[in-house]
Amino acid sequence: MKVKRALISVFDKTGIEEFGSGLSELGVEIVSTGGTFKTLQEAGVKSRPVQSLTGFPEILDGRVKTLNPKIFGGILARRENKTHIDQLRRESVGLIDMVVVNLYPFEETVKKEGVSLEEALENIDIGGPSLLRASAKNFDDVAVICNPARYQEVLRGLRENSCQLPEELLLDLAREAFAHTARYEAAIASYFEKLRAEETFPEFFSINLEKVQPLRYGENPHQEAALYKLPPREGVSLATSELLSGKELSYNNLADLQAALDLLLDFKKPFAVIIKHSTPCGAACGESLLEAYREALACDPMSAYGGIIGLNQSVDLETAREIHDTFFVECILAPDYEPEALDLLRKKKNRRIVKTGPLGRMSPGFNLRLLNGGALLQTPDDTSEEPPLKVVTEIKPTEEQVKSLLFAWKVVAHVRSNAVVLAKGEKIVGIGGGQTSRVDSVIIALRKAEGRAENSVCASDAFFPMPDSVEKLGEAGVKAVIQPGGSKGDEKVIEACNKCGMSMVFTGVRHFRH
Repeated sequence: MKVKRALISVFDKTGIEEFGSGLSELGVEIVSTGGTFKTLQEAGVKSRPVQSLTGFPEILDGRVKTLNPKIFGGILARRENKTHIDQLRRESVGLIDMVVVNLYPFEETVKKEGVSLEEALENIDIGGPSLLRASAKNFDDVAVICNPARYQEVLRGLRENSCQLPEELLLDLAREAFAHTARYEAAIASYFEKLRAEETFPEFFSINLEKVQPLRYGENPHQEAALYKLPPREGVSLATSELLSGKELSYNNLADLQAALDLLLDFKKPFAVIIKHSTPCGAACGESLLEAYREALACDPMSAYGGIIGLNQSVDLETAREIHDTFFVECILAPDYEPEALDLLRKKKNRRIVKTGPLGRMSPGFNLRLLNGGALLQTPDDTSEEPPLKVVTEIKPTEEQVKSLLFAWKVVAHVRSNAVVLAKGEKIVGIGGGQTSRVDSVIIALRKAEGRAENSVCASDAFFPMPDSVEKLGEAGVKAVIQPGGSKGDEKVIEACNKCGMSMVFTGVRHFRH
């Protein structure tokens, strides 16, 4: 297939003047629409308007430009099919060998605050996707280009092969075009689903993902993996964060970093968390970032080795020195780094340093978990609001204990169920999670806390079914407990708290994390 005629109709004009000039130098006839025609003409690139091919003007404010048999006939005709070619000759339809199209910016339009339905509708491209799909369907005979990043590759291929393109490139361009239109239609469908405010979950749910990069491997070396991103939204995302230093991030690094990021978003005060295997092994607030980091590390320094450090403020030199001089760290995650702090942290070449930019929650979406042949969707577990507290024991918690209970309550939501955390002030001193019984999680949390359990408070992500857990907490000197309540055994659990001299509050909300 030799490229003799190209149809160009692009919203994003990036690189189109140079590309058009390159095609013209190769002797390719260019046909273009509206704004594209004007851009090429102003750049001195010879082109003819699409109506010179169709014999019909653009109408309806440009809504109809290319939707014409003389365009689609020239694209869809099979060159080796004599009947097709004879029909084109009878109808005076010329062949089109290349289609260069990109689409109206629907995704960018609908993410703007206050965008109207009318504006969204006007940014739904009709002719563009049709041209891309028709060309991709007939990729053996028609080169289709929807990505400006491919222009130079295509020009190089044409120059090296006498204005012809190799089959493997044509196939790859078609694959990209179909993926592009699929994403575009998914974005439109998602927008319309959101208009159905009476229903939380749509009848059809499309995931609109774009590949960012392949990863070295998955959870284990024999598994393949890649990182993808969703369409741009307000809020922070690891998929768009910047790796400032160190080796490429692995699958497990990213999973752990997400666990850290989820916790960072819950706190405004200086806060630090250390993550191992996607669960916290230390977390604390402080008057400074350095204090928060020291207290987070003090929770479980043995488990912290080789972990992920998450910090919710720009890293200063003092905090960087403390991190640099202590132990092996896989990754550090923070909104930013002071220049001197970054220079110091970069001295360990394998240490991964990730900059998120300003922290901010994304607009509510869904949590998704794939199953074999299906998927589970749920709304996020929102921990941003303080829960209502109901005191159920004879002893009421003090003001300081309430503050500590609420801190522990936020952290426990990020620990694998069954989850139990112990806190003193706004620092965690013991964590137990991922166990098949709650009492085992209590035992682990107390063991991790060692002597620090005395006068601490406890948060449990779900109710205590029996009094055995609170009895162990009472024996260790824990003074207050926060939990959802709602068990058949609540009465006995409350009675055990009263006997131990502990206060207990119910929230009415649980935070399972499976």
